Amino acid sequence: MIKHLMGAALLCLGAGPAFAQASAAAAPDTPLKVIVFDGGWNLPIWAAQRQGFFKQNKLAVELIYTPNSVQLVTGLLKGNYDLALAGIDNVIAYQEGQGEVPVQSPDLFAFLGGDNGLLSVVSAPAIKSAQDLKGKSLSVDAMTTGFAFVLRDYVGRSGLAEGDVSYTRAGSTANRYKGLVEGKTDATLLRTPFDLVAREKGFNVLAEGKALGDFQGTVGVATRRWAEKNEDALVRFIRAYRSGLDWIHVDANRPIAEALLVANTSDMTPELAKAALPQLIGGGLTRDATINLRGIGNVLALRSRFGTPQKSLTDPTKYVDTRYLEKASTLP
Repeated sequence: MIKHLMGAALLCLGAGPAFAQASAAAAPDTPLKVIVFDGGWNLPIWAAQRQGFFKQNKLAVELIYTPNSVQLVTGLLKGNYDLALAGIDNVIAYQEGQGEVPVQSPDLFAFLGGDNGLLSVVSAPAIKSAQDLKGKSLSVDAMTTGFAFVLRDYVGRSGLAEGDVSYTRAGSTANRYKGLVEGKTDATLLRTPFDLVAREKGFNVLAEGKALGDFQGTVGVATRRWAEKNEDALVRFIRAYRSGLDWIHVDANRPIAEALLVANTSDMTPELAKAALPQLIGGGLTRDATINLRGIGNVLALRSRFGTPQKSLTDPTKYVDTRYLEKASTLP
């Protein structure tokens, strides 16, 4: 009898690792709620969804589109969302007490670099130059955001005073594009591919790219407290994102990448997608997802001029933690 019991015990012990492996293999994918602004800069995420890169990394990603930065930031801080893709200036503004709304205990940081801003100043067909903006209405996400600062800086460098134009709050790039084409505003700052779509409709691009400055635009954003508790999930997300980024840079995948732009962007046509994709993968999207500290420095310079309460902001590293990106760059 004792021999039978010992034999059964040995069988159970021997089967233990197999049971553990089976249990690990059957573990459910980690759910992640990721909030983003609507636009072509999400192409690596769309590719990762379509190609199963999130699934390969045991992630179940729910992509949520935000109408404005307030919902994105406050929701992230409250834990309604796990991760975000948003402009680095959103991180800086709320960390420095210069956000559009007050928040409690902000601990936001950037963990990957998404793009260089992909910025263009776009105006109504009748407005041919910056000087034509005098007396006109310009729309911004909100007056406290970095993209609004880029537009205000452009107006000033064009020889116009702040009082020569009026600013209206319109929210996300998609909302600003809609307001522009509907005639609710005379000019705004758009991001690729919305600038291309507007130009196709007869609107004018007054300035774009390096003419507006070297910036860090979109970054991956998380709270430090969430990242510390969910390091493995964050690293897996970065790996999947970078797989999507790699995938869209393969020439053979361009037709599908263009189709993703058409499927996910308002008013996008196959012809415009062919023009937008080279801009996105030709330098707009950050090829290795690294963070441009010099670009953040330029964002800080604008915020030091226009942010309220006014502060002198000079340290780009304060808002960045590259540990997770570095871990994602190593083999599992």
